[in-house]
Amino acid sequence: VQLQASGGGLVQAGGSLRLSCAASGRTFSSLNIGWFRQAPGKEREFVTDISWSGGSTYYADSVKGRFAIFRDNAKNTVYLQMNNLRPEDTAVYYCAAGNSRVYGSGRGYETWGQGTQVTVSS
Repeated sequence: VQLQASGGGLVQAGGSLRLSCAASGRTFSSLNIGWFRQAPGKEREFVTDISWSGGSTYYADSVKGRFAIFRDNAKNTVYLQMNNLRPEDTAVYYCAAGNSRVYGSGRGYETWGQGTQVTVSS
């Protein structure tokens, strides 16, 4: 599978963005999908993920209540709705796919897409 993340941009604090992670390949509906982010000078951070069925999601405390992940397997796409954005959300956001999701850990992701830049101005 190949992943393509899109939807990033520049937004003011308090604004919203929706990221998309589009996948090629017929195995998408069997894959767990995660979103990660990396800010300049910082380590990569696990943000959220969703199980292959969509029945299980996890959110890091830093985004809980503000971000929502959902998927449309018919469109081979996972979305990350980001509301009430803060300057500290500024980062390159990556989506990743895997078969061995470990709930709450960010582990189990082997295939990565290129990132999309999200910049939140204060």
